[in-house]
Amino acid sequence: MLTDMSTSRPGTPGRTASAPRRQHDDAPDTAARFSRLAQLEDGPERDALRDELVEAWLPMAHRIAGRFRDRGESVEDLRQVAALGLVKAIDRYDPSRGAFESYAVPTITGEVKRHFRDRMWALRVPRRVQELRNKVRLARRELTQNPGSPEPTVSDLARHTGLTEDEVSTGLEALDSFSTLSLDAELSTDDDGYSLADTLGGPDSSYDTVVDRESAKEGLRRLPERERAILYMRFFEDMTQSRIADQLGISQMHVSRLISRSCARVRAEAMGTNRPGPRTAA
Repeated sequence: MLTDMSTSRPGTPGRTASAPRRQHDDAPDTAARFSRLAQLEDGPERDALRDELVEAWLPMAHRIAGRFRDRGESVEDLRQVAALGLVKAIDRYDPSRGAFESYAVPTITGEVKRHFRDRMWALRVPRRVQELRNKVRLARRELTQNPGSPEPTVSDLARHTGLTEDEVSTGLEALDSFSTLSLDAELSTDDDGYSLADTLGGPDSSYDTVVDRESAKEGLRRLPERERAILYMRFFEDMTQSRIADQLGISQMHVSRLISRSCARVRAEAMGTNRPGPRTAA
């Protein structure tokens, strides 16, 4: 049963005033010190008073940080982030705008949430997608809080959150973006299990061959017809220089010089170090 905390004010029969209540035990009465801080110029005295206020309100900042425990970040790091938010709140607080706690709580909470948004995600996703993730995560928790509750479907989550099914699907995908999976993670529990790294492809040297062929095409087109024929017989029909020489009625040494000169010209044009000139017959 609640007890009436009102007391009569002396000299005013019949009137009552409610005793002041504090929302939290870690909300000290620092109104006078904040008023004094607002009047001080920058200097040692103001810095000392500012430090006193930080120390007085630090328990509240630690309490706010504790709300975010078990989310992948250490409590000590969360407390440091909350303390940073507290310092920002003290520096920006205007005593004429109301109680400090009303201003500090959202400022500190926002600083901790910003830390998770900017520093803790393994994959950077837009803020809107992060908000969808949070709504979907809370909805799943609420729908499965009773023992034996089935895993909610996309349509169940959409009805519970008021989101569209596409938005729910986006939020579900973002649930896997907060942390990454190690490449050494086992994907199978069998004796012949394999890791995620085993499923990744490797570099394909054939792509380099395609690039080289495309780079050489234009240079080959610019060669005299006989030189193109010699290169085709040598590298596509795998004929020896002697056999090519016999077929064309020239010396093997001449075939060797033509091959070297043709390859050098094609290579130079492919590398962009040689401007195409008029075709010359050997």
